[in-house]
Amino acid sequence: MRLPIAVPPVAGYAVLYAVAVLAGTGSTLGDDPGDQMIWPAFGVAAMWLVMSRDSLWRWAETGGIGVLTVLMLAVAGTDPVVAVVQGLAAMLGAIVFAFAVARWLPGLQPPEKPEPPLSNLLDLWWLMVCSVLAAVAATVLQTLGGLAVVADWTFSVPGATALVVRDTVSVLVFGTITRLVAGLLAGQRRPAGGFGTVRRLEAAGVFAVSAVAYWAVFSSSRAALPIGFVLIPLTVWAAVRMPSPLVVLHAAVFNCTALLYTVGGHGPYAVVGDVGLRALLIQVYSGILASVGLVLAISRDERETLIHRLKDSEQEATDKATMMTTVVNSMTEGLAILDHTGHFVLRNPAATRLLGAASAVTSGVSLGSDHGFFRPDGTALEDHELPHVRALAGAEVEPMDVLVRNAAVPEGRIVRFNVARLALRTGPDHVVVVFHDVTADRRHRDELMSFAGRVAHDLLNPLTTVEGWAEVLEQELAGYAPAERVARIQRAAARMRTFLNGLLAYTAARDGKLMPTTVNTALLIGDIVNSRTDQAEANGEPPPYFEVGRLDPVEADPVLLRQLLENLIDNSLRTMAPGTAPYLAISCQPNPNAMVRIDILDNGAGIPPGMVREVFTSFHREKGGTANGLELAICKRIVERHGGLIEAAPNPYGQGTRISFTLPAGRSAYAKALAPTR
Repeated sequence: MRLPIAVPPVAGYAVLYAVAVLAGTGSTLGDDPGDQMIWPAFGVAAMWLVMSRDSLWRWAETGGIGVLTVLMLAVAGTDPVVAVVQGLAAMLGAIVFAFAVARWLPGLQPPEKPEPPLSNLLDLWWLMVCSVLAAVAATVLQTLGGLAVVADWTFSVPGATALVVRDTVSVLVFGTITRLVAGLLAGQRRPAGGFGTVRRLEAAGVFAVSAVAYWAVFSSSRAALPIGFVLIPLTVWAAVRMPSPLVVLHAAVFNCTALLYTVGGHGPYAVVGDVGLRALLIQVYSGILASVGLVLAISRDERETLIHRLKDSEQEATDKATMMTTVVNSMTEGLAILDHTGHFVLRNPAATRLLGAASAVTSGVSLGSDHGFFRPDGTALEDHELPHVRALAGAEVEPMDVLVRNAAVPEGRIVRFNVARLALRTGPDHVVVVFHDVTADRRHRDELMSFAGRVAHDLLNPLTTVEGWAEVLEQELAGYAPAERVARIQRAAARMRTFLNGLLAYTAARDGKLMPTTVNTALLIGDIVNSRTDQAEANGEPPPYFEVGRLDPVEADPVLLRQLLENLIDNSLRTMAPGTAPYLAISCQPNPNAMVRIDILDNGAGIPPGMVREVFTSFHREKGGTANGLELAICKRIVERHGGLIEAAPNPYGQGTRISFTLPAGRSAYAKALAPTR
């Protein structure tokens, strides 16, 4: 709400302050001229200076407080000397309050702020602290000034304490009212809080009951006990049920009622003989009522604000959850969240479709091998081999293709599992699994590779013819210049044969029938090491140094295993930097689930960062490399067909690469006989 005409704030505060001074002059208790029991002027002056923080005339307004105090008290018939003393005390109290608020309660200053003042109990606490400091400063000045210049001024500790309490309550009640009105005039709104017709009628009832109760308690002049505290429940009722502005108004109205009755010699506190003690008791009573009302009202406002924020946050979370559910359910990729035991926590319809809508696949059951999970070659997967189980066990899991075949998907489909661990603040980790149907992609790739294998096979015959006639030409043109051109033909034919042999090897590794048997890995690697040493000596190159450690027998296809080891060793030798003496270390160690892990470490150029996965893809070639790009892809295929995993990483002991792969441990009696003594 804003006034329809522009009224200077200083004029409004001046009028309000003058009225407040005049209103308090008739509430003097005893003979001391400065002992007004109701002094709203102190709270108005304190808020006046707080509101004029940015005014260029702030100090002039401070002087105006003193001048108005003297003038209004003189109009009321107060001794001029006493009026001057009270005017100086009013100025000092307002200055101390304004500086204390700027230091500890800056939110009370500008009424244009969107947040209303006194929105939490901490603000009320600091308001009380600032009020007490200002009241003490004003009381000390007023007492010292009165004793110095006023002949009949008397001093008592209860009386001085009553003045401190009076001015503190004045700020809490009348100062708060002034601040709220200033905020409303500046357009600042407090939350409505659902103050409807029923609540308005209840507020009217609170005021009516309070009026009757205060009349009943304070109208009697014969009360021998301070039974005014029986009225505190009315303040509690008002604070719990009414908005904060009405609570402050309730405190102002009925505090003044109690004070005026006491000044008039009525009520439970009028029977106290000592004037200073009487003043102190009624002021403490007023202070307790005001404090109880404000504490309860602000606590209720805080609770309601938190409830509103909680409801808003809950609605926002609900909206986001609805949106996220819609997005997840509309995905063509399957999505599932599994707990630490492998049981479903959440999954979308696409996951149900991709895994098969069998009755066993429901929330609350684990995602295990009983759903019909196989390797792409048709061999069954055990539970411990599933990617989400390995991820929960702490392993680093790469995307894995799984054949899903069950009653709902009898024809089977290839599903790629992408797994990521989900760390929770409380409780064990979960895993997120994204399912992608790669059946068509794999079928297309397999058809393409089968076609490439057939083409490679068909091209070998004409290539053999080209190589044969090139050899004849080389012999006939020996000693002539065109012989160099024939050498170019032979080199090109050799590169083509290498490429075609790679295609055929990849096709055999992918489609060839496995013939697993127990293989003595130590003998096989020893044979390959000897052949590479002989080859280097025949070429006039320094022979590579091999350090062969423990090697356990494995259960594998002997032909494919030799191809796997030869490709890996040759790949390590090809990556050596010029001038570097080749060094390879080969060893193995037992792995869980009856597997053996074989490590091949070299001192080559290493793998560039971010390329540890790409090196196993088809036709991947290192910059400047001479290989056909299928060697490591063939290795990966051979390892996977045996149920193992292969990975590349930097050499942990220096420059180079470490390639590790797993194969089934040898299971025959021959393997047990070959096993080293542990």
